Amino acid sequence: MIGEMLTTHSLLVKIFLGFLVIGIFLPFIYGKDMRSFKKMSFIYTMIFQALTTMIAFSGLIPLFTGEGMNFSIPIAIMIAVWVIMMYLEIKKHKNIKVAPMQDEQKFMMLKGKFVKISIAQVILVALMVIIMILKSKGIIF
Repeated sequence: MIGEMLTTHSLLVKIFLGFLVIGIFLPFIYGKDMRSFKKMSFIYTMIFQALTTMIAFSGLIPLFTGEGMNFSIPIAIMIAVWVIMMYLEIKKHKNIKVAPMQDEQKFMMLKGKFVKISIAQVILVALMVIIMILKSKGIIF
């Protein structure tokens, strides 16, 4: 049973990583005007939060069922990464939401920020995946 839970967790992380990579290109696709960019950002943030919550839940259930998993440094790192990613995403969405619709310079800056934060999120998830692969092979922790 724990194997199925961790497989689900792993699959969700891979789906999420793909979602994040696609998210890097969304400002270029939907960034023609501020209105469509704001709508895209809202939908993106809702999907982002849903996926991260599913990942957290699917990872915490095996930990708390007590079936062979103990709280460890990689799990603490995963929780910290989750908190950082949620903070970045909420901050990104809030900046876009409150931005004035007419300010073209601000719009271009927000598109750049969206891409930079998305790249940072991809790097965070990729590093966490690498850490967990190294842990499973017994190289670290």
